[in-house]
Amino acid sequence: MLLTYSGLKEREDELRHLKTVKRKEIAEKIKEARNKGDLSENAEYDAAKEEQAKYEARIAELEKMLRAAVVIDEEDLDKDVVGIGSKVTLFSEEFGEDEEYVIVGSAEANPAGGKISNESPLGSVILGRRVGDEVFVDAPAGIIKYVVKSIA
Repeated sequence: MLLTYSGLKEREDELRHLKTVKRKEIAEKIKEARNKGDLSENAEYDAAKEEQAKYEARIAELEKMLRAAVVIDEEDLDKDVVGIGSKVTLFSEEFGEDEEYVIVGSAEANPAGGKISNESPLGSVILGRRVGDEVFVDAPAGIIKYVVKSIA
């Protein structure tokens, strides 16, 4: 599991929040629902238990992710070649404007936030590329040509 330092911190913060805040909130909801009587027909109790299961699954997922994390030291990145942790500016005539992305591991990917996975169609074709390189991505709309404009 590849993570940048910021991605690692985000997941550690989320885990801490789930364990300290959300667990207490849900325990209180379950307690309140229990106090309302018969649990067999108590929709609030059922909803609280479902919410508890959802958060416990996320806690387990985050703990597993953090145990397997390999942190990419962004300061050690080669700024001449696109790699995980690189901030890349691409240009496509198709869209007529620059697009900026940070290449991250799949756990951190958030395309709407400008973070694309190294395993995504675009991320995988720009890995190892240099400024000026042209790449072609097979997208649902067809083949799109990009030019790597900068790497940071």
